[in-house]
Amino acid sequence: MSPRILALDTATEFGSLALLQGTHTVEEVWLHSPEGFAHVLYPELERLLARHGWELESVDLFAAAAGPGSFTGIRVALAAVKGLAEVFKRPVVGVSNLQAVASFGTGPLRAAVLDARRGEIYGAVYSAALELVSPEVVMPFRSWLETLPAGVEFVSTDFTPFRAALAGTKVESAPVRHAPRALAAAVGRIAAERWARGQVLDPAALDGNYVRRSDAEIFSSGA
Repeated sequence: MSPRILALDTATEFGSLALLQGTHTVEEVWLHSPEGFAHVLYPELERLLARHGWELESVDLFAAAAGPGSFTGIRVALAAVKGLAEVFKRPVVGVSNLQAVASFGTGPLRAAVLDARRGEIYGAVYSAALELVSPEVVMPFRSWLETLPAGVEFVSTDFTPFRAALAGTKVESAPVRHAPRALAAAVGRIAAERWARGQVLDPAALDGNYVRRSDAEIFSSGA
């Protein structure tokens, strides 16, 4: 029987929640909270579960977008699913936001890109099977372009800030695919596929996919 999955994404100010039965999305809820999600996550989750008559104890698998993104935001989702998984003795899956973005591509090589601010991007290249071809990095967009293999397509929730930088590069004619800002359902679908392969975690083993060091680490090291 297909598992019941609760998936969360709070890695950016555009968050989402989703309930899935296997890879089928029961409902996905889009959230926008520039001030963070700690105060809105649980009320929204309670309403989502009530609309479909789900009890938390009926959930078989908890999944979270593990980043990259806001350090605080990532920790909110991870803390939520780890706590629920501990209480109900369920496994968890953490899914990269870049992998979730790449799932909306259509080509054999998918260059997923997200704005990392400070003049940098989070980027990675995935195959059609959502396996890493080039590692997840944080770096200036033009520098990243130089590392990309031929034949990529770009996948992003908002490619507008990057389009002009393609001019004159080897990938200037690469197609661009749009991914929605709401990624929780994609996270849940990837989690369902990992469940089928037995690739789930004990809650204690779940950690964030930060890619970039936190501000505290950067400032303390003087880097």
